[in-house]
Amino acid sequence: MDLNQFLPLIIDASRDAGIKIMEVYNSESFDVEQKQDDSPLTRADKLANQAITKRLQETDFPILSEEGAKIPYEERKDWEYFWMVDPLDGTKEFIKQNGEFTVNIALIHKNEPILGVVYAPALDKIYFGGKGLGAYRSENMDPQDQLKLIKHEKGPTRIVASRSHLNKDTEDYINQFKEAETVSMGSSLKFMLLADSEADIYPRFAPTMEWDTAAAHAVLKGLDLEVMSMEDDKPLRYNKENLLNPYFLVKR
Repeated sequence: MDLNQFLPLIIDASRDAGIKIMEVYNSESFDVEQKQDDSPLTRADKLANQAITKRLQETDFPILSEEGAKIPYEERKDWEYFWMVDPLDGTKEFIKQNGEFTVNIALIHKNEPILGVVYAPALDKIYFGGKGLGAYRSENMDPQDQLKLIKHEKGPTRIVASRSHLNKDTEDYINQFKEAETVSMGSSLKFMLLADSEADIYPRFAPTMEWDTAAAHAVLKGLDLEVMSMEDDKPLRYNKENLLNPYFLVKR
């Protein structure tokens, strides 16, 4: 299958979702602390999901998203191809209004992410790529926009640590290194720090769901990087019966 045919679709879908999110994000009624059913955060999630679904329905592939995660395993276990969507990743970042939240869309084939887009609408950054396609940071496949891993030869090891989820396991891991500095970022943009050659390792000792990682995992595959499970030292698999990811590690 020619994956290039789907790139304009998922880029447009992510941008449509970003427009909806930013309308809520910039609204005068921004108040998510009440956590009401119709909070801006919830509204942004739903509107973004609707925008993405409208676009992806142009294909024949089913859709599994955070907003529709209750699809029974018996129904989805035999899907060969499907879209995995997180319409708004980075709840705390959205609430803090620091801009570090993303729209994530991935195409999964037989439990493997093969195409993905990660879009940060507040920062106007879009990353996309996939297996055998390379990875890009822009809106087209211009060679000037293609990401290349730059070797980090001097200085401390740069380790990604979440702004919102730093815990003792992560601290213990960091302390194994003689020289290390932490780099922080919200949402799936943490993965993109490696794609941008701004970090060397991303250890995750905290819960994530499949839709949190699938799109970024696909982009990293374009750079021949894998998101490795700490349980069995194999790449993360998708469309499991339990959609919770194991702890994982990404190394450049």
